Amino acid sequence: MRLAVSALAAALMLSGPALAQQGPMPEDLAWKLLELGRVIDPPRTAALYAPLQQKEPYQGVKVERDVKYGPADRHLLDVFTPDPAATPRPVLIYIHGGGFIAGSKRNPGSPFYDNVMLWAAKSGFVGVNATYRLAPAFPWPAGAEDMGAIVQWVAETIASRGGDPRRIFLMGQSAGAIHVASYVSHSEFHKVTGGGLAGAIMVSGIYDLTASPVGDAELAYYGSDPSRYAERSSLQGLLASPIPFLITAAELDPPRFVEQFELLKQASCKWPSGCARSFMLPQHSHTSEVYAINTPDTRLTDEILEFVKSVK
Repeated sequence: MRLAVSALAAALMLSGPALAQQGPMPEDLAWKLLELGRVIDPPRTAALYAPLQQKEPYQGVKVERDVKYGPADRHLLDVFTPDPAATPRPVLIYIHGGGFIAGSKRNPGSPFYDNVMLWAAKSGFVGVNATYRLAPAFPWPAGAEDMGAIVQWVAETIASRGGDPRRIFLMGQSAGAIHVASYVSHSEFHKVTGGGLAGAIMVSGIYDLTASPVGDAELAYYGSDPSRYAERSSLQGLLASPIPFLITAAELDPPRFVEQFELLKQASCKWPSGCARSFMLPQHSHTSEVYAINTPDTRLTDEILEFVKSVK
């Protein structure tokens, strides 16, 4: 198996990624991610990272669970407030992935995605971990509509929890990143003036549905009519939006996510002001990039903090 993985590593390095570099990821963990390869495998990736994460009860943070932000059953969010409270703090909203048809802000017994919130609280944010309606029962534009409701709830209520409604950052991964991109790029879903965001962070998203064939999950959410895909994509709207954003992808992402990252990055480089902030995360996979948050591997979160600091 190690010989096969060595061949995979060599092939990946020849194609660009610097997967053999030494750094904050232990070598045995890097090899295990290589063995999994360019796949989306939450169970096996979670088994690698769960032992590295904190377990409840959490110290130094106040946690509010399952706060309603809208009428649907899945219109729920958790709020993580640093204790003792100090005001005002920037706010980080996290939107999970799941291929449009699955996923949750938290599963009982799992440290994910509390890990993102614990890092946020430790780093000076008020953290908001939200879930949303799923396809096929709730197709386009339900995700973008839910983003609008989440941002509105935060803008109207977060000050009472020590958050600064003028410094709201909306972060999503995978399908969550796509919903974030849809919200930012389609102002018709904004319920707060200007979108209510200081910035957006999109981790391994899809931005142009017309650039490659869509999969079953995208068909469930966006529908089967390809004539609608251009208007439902986010690429052009992101380029036109005044909301600053950071885009990232992982070196072991499935190729389509890397291609979409490069597509948006290169398109943004035509801006008079220069390219959008972007970061290719070394050694990580589509799932490990967020499961590693709140561990000693701070490469992604360092980029997020730099982005937040750069936004005036």
